[in-house]
Formats: sequence, C-alpha cells, structure tokens
Amino acid sequence: MPRVAIEYCTQCRWLLRASWMAQELLSTFATELGEVALIPGTGGVFRITVDGEQVWERKADGGFPDIAVLKQRVRDRVAPDRDLGHADRREAEPTD
Repeated sequence: MPRVAIEYCTQCRWLLRASWMAQELLSTFATELGEVALIPGTGGVFRITVDGEQVWERKADGGFPDIAVLKQRVRDRVAPDRDLGHADRREAEPTD
C-alpha cells in the first residue's frame, strides 16, 4: 500500500499544519493508504511525497496546498478512478 510522507520545518513550527493534512489524508483514503509519515526537517521545508514521488513542495508550488488540491494529487497516484465528491473540482482547462 502507498506511503505518504509529509516533511515539515520544525523551526517554522509547521507540525500542526502537517498533522492536520495527515489526518485529512488518512480520513479520506482510509483503505487506500498504508502509512502517512510526518518527517521533521529544517530550513522552511514543506514537502509531500507519495511513494517517494513529490506531489507538493512549498517553494516550488508557491505556498501550502489547498486540502482539496492535495487530496486530488494524492488520489491521482493511489486511486485514480476514485471520485472525491465535492472536493473533486478539477481545474478548468485553459481556453485559447
């Protein structure tokens, strides 16, 4: 079963944010995830991976993820056919 890792900055005191996101992912993907790990780090890190594949990185992605967006990105890797209901709003395709 997939492993989600949330690496957070202890200097920035982001444990509460990381643990809330872990709780949300465990609640949503109760039977699809094998583990959600919280990994303390430093230097402003906030990175989320699924089986080692990065799905969010605070600096590269411009801040913290909206929980619906995070759930979509995790879903796309662990249960791509799953409907997330109201949290499953796809971003609109750009128009020409």
